[in-house]
Order: sequence, then C-alpha cells, then structure tokens
Amino acid sequence: MKKLILAAIAITCAVSVFAQGTITFNNRTTAGFSRVWGPAPGNPSLSLQGNSPTVDNPPGVVDYAAQGMTLLAGPNYFAQLIGAEGQNMPEASLVPQGGTATFRTGAAAGFLFPTIVTLSTINKDVPWATFQLVAWDNSSGLYPTWAEAFPAWQELKIAAGKSLVFNVDSIGGDVNTPPFLTGLTSFNIYFIPEPGSFALLGLGAAALLIFRRRK
Repeated sequence: MKKLILAAIAITCAVSVFAQGTITFNNRTTAGFSRVWGPAPGNPSLSLQGNSPTVDNPPGVVDYAAQGMTLLAGPNYFAQLIGAEGQNMPEASLVPQGGTATFRTGAAAGFLFPTIVTLSTINKDVPWATFQLVAWDNSSGLYPTWAEAFPAWQELKIAAGKSLVFNVDSIGGDVNTPPFLTGLTSFNIYFIPEPGSFALLGLGAAALLIFRRRK
C-alpha cells in the first residue's frame, strides 16, 4: 500500500512538472524593450517606474538619466520573474518563476541575457498570467535568488527594485510558443529608506500643515 501511495505522489509530481508553462525571459525583443537602471547617486532611495523617452520602445516620459542613473550591467546584477496564473492578480500573490538572469554590458547594458524560462507555478497554455520583473545587486554573491534577496532588501542591505505589474497572454506550452514580456516597463533599483527618514518626512509634513493653518 505504501508503495502505491509513493508511486501516486511521484506521478503527481511528474505531471505537475510537465504542466509548467514557458515564457521568453528577455526585455529586448522586436515587440519592444524596457531597460533596468541603477540607483540615483544623489538620492539612492528614489524609485521610478515607466519607460524612458530616449532608450526604450515604446518611449515613455520617465527620465532616469536626468537623475544620474546608469543602466545595470554585468554579472553582479540579477533579475527574476515573479508571477501567478490569471489576469490582474494582486502583487502579494506573485511568487518566483524559474531561474535568474544577469545583465549584458556595453551598448546592451540594461538588457538581460535572454532565455526561455520554465514557470514554477503557472500551467502551460493558460490564457493569462500576471508578472513582475524584479532585479537586485548581488555583488556580494550572498543573494542568488529573489527569495534570498527580498529580505536583504527589506533589511536595507542591498539595492533592489520591481517593475510595474503586467499581464501576458497565451503562456507557452504544447499549443503556444513562449510569449514575450509584453507590457513590461523600465524601472530602477534603489535602497529602501531608513525608518528615520520616514519619521523626518512625517515631521516635515506635519510642520508644513501647522504653518499653513496658522496663516
């Protein structure tokens, strides 16, 4: 009986693996491209999301270069997709999907080395899935995955960032080819402000409100 149960579990696991969908993990395609930027030198807690007017396609209005930001380049910067099956899923429901990628250099800085990702929790050929691209500084070598990088980011140890949430249709599988990251927009990595910074901002806002009331 135990052998039958173990066999059933093994078959179920095998089926779940074969049921995984695929996607083209690349932020530079014929369908458009959106780059990932580093922290702003004068304001490392600044977070921006949206395409740039000059180096993205389609162009947007977020000027990263004006903030002194440079494009992520080289093997010290990692990126990973997080996602969930379905359209317009809440950000809190998104989990890591597949492996990580690193960034190209030179004229291709800000772009990932392309690969086909086998999704961890999203079935093949489903009509929709919700995604977010995350990136972080792994120059220490201590945070090879988002599961490890996210708490380090929250603890103010590293710079990291997230794209806006976007939907991708026709996930790859037996019928569909792996789709591109249609809907992805540019963003930058940054350091989460220390709690003291939030307190100072709150005090400043309160003082301004009091001043206006007195006037």
